[in-house]
Amino acid sequence: MAKAIMIQGAGSNVGKSILVAGICRALLNRGHTVVPFKPQNMSNNAAVTMDGGEIGRAQALQAMACKRDPTVHMNPILLKPETDIGAQVVVQGKRKTTVKAREYSSLKSELLPKVLESFFTIANSVDFVVIEGAGSPAEINLREGDIANMGFADAANIPVVLVGDIDRGGVIAQLAGTHVILSEEDRTRIKGFVINKFRGDVSLFDQGIIAIEEQTSWQNLGVLPWFKNAWRLPAEDVMDIVNRPGGKIKIVVPRLARISNFDDLAPLVAEPNVTVEIIEEGRPLPGDAELIILPGSKSTISDLENFRENGWHIDLHAHHRRGGQILGICGGFQMLGKQIHDPDGIEGEPKSIEGLGYLDVETKMGPKKNLALTEAYTVKSNIPVNGYEIHMGETSGPDCEPGWLRLTHRSEGAVNNTKNVHGCYLHGLFNSNAFRKEFLENLGARSELDCYQADIEKTLDELAAFIEKNIKIDKLISLCGPVVQ
Repeated sequence: MAKAIMIQGAGSNVGKSILVAGICRALLNRGHTVVPFKPQNMSNNAAVTMDGGEIGRAQALQAMACKRDPTVHMNPILLKPETDIGAQVVVQGKRKTTVKAREYSSLKSELLPKVLESFFTIANSVDFVVIEGAGSPAEINLREGDIANMGFADAANIPVVLVGDIDRGGVIAQLAGTHVILSEEDRTRIKGFVINKFRGDVSLFDQGIIAIEEQTSWQNLGVLPWFKNAWRLPAEDVMDIVNRPGGKIKIVVPRLARISNFDDLAPLVAEPNVTVEIIEEGRPLPGDAELIILPGSKSTISDLENFRENGWHIDLHAHHRRGGQILGICGGFQMLGKQIHDPDGIEGEPKSIEGLGYLDVETKMGPKKNLALTEAYTVKSNIPVNGYEIHMGETSGPDCEPGWLRLTHRSEGAVNNTKNVHGCYLHGLFNSNAFRKEFLENLGARSELDCYQADIEKTLDELAAFIEKNIKIDKLISLCGPVVQ
């Protein structure tokens, strides 16, 4: 019979995702079979699964930590924000609808059975399920109908470990405050706590641990110092991408308001000879970049309008005039064309908008979502490129012929006459080592990362050893509860 534990956070971005990945790998390295699970995720950073759906990118990394192929059941509910108040709802890998935040609560009752179905499906043939919560259980205003934290834990009868982030300060208040405001039933479901992201001498927090234990009666599972190589793992949030100066080649990426699938950048961040700089709103795009990447977007038209409002189109024009390289991926590819048409109002009100005009192509939005794991080859040198597609809309025009990537039955992408502007729908292309090497050589840099996938595997093992050293894994295992359907 499988056993399970749920890792919840005293707040958002406390390090739950990486902690779960590390626990998964630690249990795996002990000889156990393990699977990750997250009932509900909110992220525009998604991964395409082998069973033809999409899940949060963090769960794909956790699946890798378990040495398993990701499936839609590892993250049955994925919310992909399209506006400040609305999001696309993906259920077991497939788009169900788009709703406003206020409307989503009415869906939860019909989503919980799907969540439980997925949970029991993946728990059927493993020793352990390590579950990640979302946000914080302290958001008691969301407790009714909850499927992300305590609502799920209660429905599946799973014990909980609460994680506090000491780096942001006030960690005692985070944990003790959560204890105070939870119902008696919910607070007793929490069996232990972990302090994460500690910098300096851990012994200085001994009295803090005692205070938390006295305030909550929860068991201390350990204090986890700052894991310095966390940046080598694909980021769940764009804010986690490290701007690492010092690389010979500078790649600049404007941070679009609805940026999506920015893990495209992770292999470039890991390259020692490359500097990847994320440019926030209000800042100009630097003039010393060799390459500007327009990343994916969950709301292409809105982000294009925002791009112009920031004056980034002027900076991009200057970059192009200097002979700089431009690459658009997915939504960024659509922006580089001449027109974007949305006759059915897929992204809001029906409209057409003028693109940036660097590629002789046009895009028409449509309701069909393209989801696929894709194998391609470069037209120029026949180098293999493995990635995935996850987009709505079709792009066509003269610059798509013959394209610069070749699939089995069609070409992919577009390139201008001077070969310094490229666009494609293929995410994850820089994960392919030979392609990344050639791409960087064309920019004037030498790739020093032999295999990106191997680098992730090495980092996951380092993380597991780090967790074994600082967290009481045996105690954690003892707190796990049986999975009973």
